[in-house]
Amino acid sequence: MSDRVVRASAWLVMLAFAVPIGADAARYQQVNATASQITFTYHQMGSRVYGTFSRFEATIDFDSANPAAARAALTIDLDSIDVGNRDANSELKKPGWFNTAVYPQARFVSNRVTALGNNRYQVEGLLTLKGLTREVGAQITLKPDSAIGIFDGNFILKRADFDIGEGEWADFGVVSNEINIRFRVVVPEQ
Repeated sequence: MSDRVVRASAWLVMLAFAVPIGADAARYQQVNATASQITFTYHQMGSRVYGTFSRFEATIDFDSANPAAARAALTIDLDSIDVGNRDANSELKKPGWFNTAVYPQARFVSNRVTALGNNRYQVEGLLTLKGLTREVGAQITLKPDSAIGIFDGNFILKRADFDIGEGEWADFGVVSNEINIRFRVVVPEQ
């Protein structure tokens, strides 16, 4: 997959590992949260909606010489959601959506990384959101650039899998079931 991001997280997911095989070995461990980002898109009543999560913590341990041993974790502060509208942001924090008073965070932890070639990797792991844990996967692309690694990925989150958007919002004709999660994780080479 080209320059896109996680099935993460995220949620999450999220997260990212990738590095060129055959090049000098590189290790990536310290995430630059300021340069990293998590975004998402979905459709509501036929219109595309774009949003972000501004607060999250990510950890990565990725060695290009041994990508199968890579590990990543991502914790997202769900109260940091922003879809560009104050009323919508407040609505998404309510019990029918993320219920942030009870479930303030989403968490992704990787359990398997598979090298796909050409700096692409499949990352599988567990996403916990709204008290439910599901296996998710994302295809990640690593772009090494001047002693930093940029891990891009994306995945489709199905809101029905996590009871997101209940009651009147459960109709997938009003709000799409599929939420496209994208992430970019920037990590200096160690």
